[in-house]
Amino acid sequence: MAKIYSKKSLLSKKMKPEKEIVSFLLNYSKALSIIKIEDKNFEIIAN
Repeated sequence: MAKIYSKKSLLSKKMKPEKEIVSFLLNYSKALSIIKIEDKNFEIIAN
């Protein structure tokens, strides 16, 4: 039979990201800009 995977006992408590990863993702999203020209998208990372 099908198992129920949404039980709290099966959830991992180590799902918290490290501060370095969060910082990297935030900085990356701040530097990323997407420019749409006609039907094309250009992704530019401004460092």
